[in-house]
Amino acid sequence: MAYTWTKDLETGNPFIDAQHQQLIKAVNDLLAACSAGQGRDKLNQTLDFLASYTVKHFGDEERLQQQHQYPDYANHKNLHEDFKLFVQDLVTQMKTAGPTTSLVGKVTFGVGDWLVNHIKKEDTKVAAFIRGKTT
Repeated sequence: MAYTWTKDLETGNPFIDAQHQQLIKAVNDLLAACSAGQGRDKLNQTLDFLASYTVKHFGDEERLQQQHQYPDYANHKNLHEDFKLFVQDLVTQMKTAGPTTSLVGKVTFGVGDWLVNHIKKEDTKVAAFIRGKTT
């Protein structure tokens, strides 16, 4: 089941929202490839994208938090670091075991669910804080 971009995922920051949409699109593209029987072929490309794009995206988010002196920055950064380690572990699994069905599931649901939950619970708090400072 694909992830749907909904209003409750919007932070109000067009730059960050566009990045979030790219991350969700990567997971959805993998899900679509799975439906077409090509999930294993798409897995390595998806993992490469996630490994590089999460570093860029999290860096952008963290700079924004520092710029606005977000009080829960350290915790938010730790969540990002944990997720980057999770993605790196998936990359390692890909290199050692290859594109298994189990790994496809970990990427599509582990990554997808984490992203949606993180955006809804954490990123929206950051966005609300920044909006409160600029209004």
